[in-house]
Amino acid sequence: MTDLADTAVVTVQRIAVPAAVDAPDARTFLEMVRIANAVCREDAGHDYLHEEPDEMLGFWQDQTDWTQLGFAALRGDTVLGAVKLMISNQADASTVEFDLMVDPPHRGQGIEELLLTEVEREARERGLATIQTWTLHRPQAEGPRLEPPTGWGSIPADDPQTRFQQASGFTLEQVERNSVFDLTGDFGPVERMLAEAEAAAGEDYRSIQWTSPTPPEYLDGFAYAISRMSTDVPAGGMVIDEQHWDAARVERRDARLKAQGLTVSVAVVLHVPTGRIAAYNELAIAEERTGATQQFGTLVVKEHRGHRLGTIVKCANLLRWRDLVPESPRVSTFNAEENRHMLDINEAIGFVPASYAGAWKKVLVL
Repeated sequence: MTDLADTAVVTVQRIAVPAAVDAPDARTFLEMVRIANAVCREDAGHDYLHEEPDEMLGFWQDQTDWTQLGFAALRGDTVLGAVKLMISNQADASTVEFDLMVDPPHRGQGIEELLLTEVEREARERGLATIQTWTLHRPQAEGPRLEPPTGWGSIPADDPQTRFQQASGFTLEQVERNSVFDLTGDFGPVERMLAEAEAAAGEDYRSIQWTSPTPPEYLDGFAYAISRMSTDVPAGGMVIDEQHWDAARVERRDARLKAQGLTVSVAVVLHVPTGRIAAYNELAIAEERTGATQQFGTLVVKEHRGHRLGTIVKCANLLRWRDLVPESPRVSTFNAEENRHMLDINEAIGFVPASYAGAWKKVLVL
C-alpha cells in the first residue's frame, strides 16, 4: 500500500488473469484494456491501435513462451492506471518490456512513479537489468524535438510521456513511424507494384498466401523466418533478445491467435531452389471487422534482400485482404525511421504517417 502525498490511499495490486472477459474477477483486467485504449487515443490522436478485451486476454492466457503480468493502481474501486509486462521465457532472456498506462484524467498525480516501481522491482527480482518501453506521439506537434542516437526521426520533447521517461532515467534509443493505408481507396498502385516486383524477382521466388493456422508443410520454414525478426530488423540502441522458434512454437502461436479472436492473413515468398521462406507479411484483425487492421511482422531475410520481396509480400497481402476483410477501412503498421527501404515501399504503396513512437531503454543496477 502506498500513500500519495496529498490524496487518498492508493493501492497497487497484481492483475488477475481471468478465465474469460465475463468472469467475476475480470473487472481490473477489463479496466486495464480500457485505459490502454484511452492512452492510445490521447497520445496518438486516433483509435487505429484499439484492442478488444478478448484480444488481450487470449494473449495473456498463453504463458508458454512469454510471461505476462500486470499491476493496477487503485484508489478505492477506481482503477487509475496499469502496467503490463512481457518477459521471454527463454533461458537467455535479458530484458523486460512494459507498457505503463495511466488513465488520462489521472496523469501527473504520482501514479506513473508507483507503477514504474513495480516494473523495476520485478526486473531486479528476475535478474534482468534492461527495461524497455514505448511512448506514442501525435504527428506534426509543434515545439522542441528530441532525436535518438540513430539520427532518424524525432518526437516532441515537451510531451508529458517524454518528460516522464527522461526524468525516470530512460534514454530515447529509436523512433518508429506509425503509418496507415486506406483500404477504401485506389488499389491501382498496389497491383502495378506487385506485377513489377514479381517480374523483377524472377522464377527463383514464388508468392504464397494463407489464413492462419499455418499449413503443416510451411511450419518449419515459417518458424525460421519469424526467428529472423529478432535479428534482422533495425533496433537502434534497443536490446532485442534473439527468439528461438520451431514448428511447435508456430502452432502454439496460431492457437493463441485463434484464442484472441484474430483473423490473420499471411503472405510469404518461397525461395524455390532451397524451399525456404525468404520473406513474409501478416495482416490481422479482431472479430469486430470494422476497425483498423494491424500489420504484424514484415520481414525479408537478409540474404534474400535486393529482389523486391518486401514489395511482393506487402502488396500480395493487401490485395488478398481487400477480398478477405472488406469491412476494415485501413491498415496500421510500425516501422523504424531508419528502415528507409521498408518506408520507401510503404510510401509508394500509399501509406501515410498517423503517429510516432519513441523507444526507451533503462539499465538498472542489480
